[in-house]
Amino acid sequence: MAKVTVRYWAAAKAAAGVAEEAYEADTLAEAIDAVRARHAGSGSGSGSGELARVLLRCSFLVDGDPVGTRGHETVRLADGGTVEVLPPFAGG
Repeated sequence: MAKVTVRYWAAAKAAAGVAEEAYEADTLAEAIDAVRARHAGSGSGSGSGELARVLLRCSFLVDGDPVGTRGHETVRLADGGTVEVLPPFAGG
């Protein structure tokens, strides 16, 4: 499995209670599932389930490339890579 760093921004960072964490996953879907599992009921951030709710609205960058509408199970992760978790930003 690839070792990756997941970086949280804005509301995702607040809900996770940390700026970044290390995970082992081969795909973006596996990484997101691991994030949900780690934070389910952990009491970090704004409370149980908050990060899972925020993730539903997020977009993702993998090693600087936008994931867009690709299926998360098709996005392969590289060892030493980075997943950026980007909630919607206000403004216009």
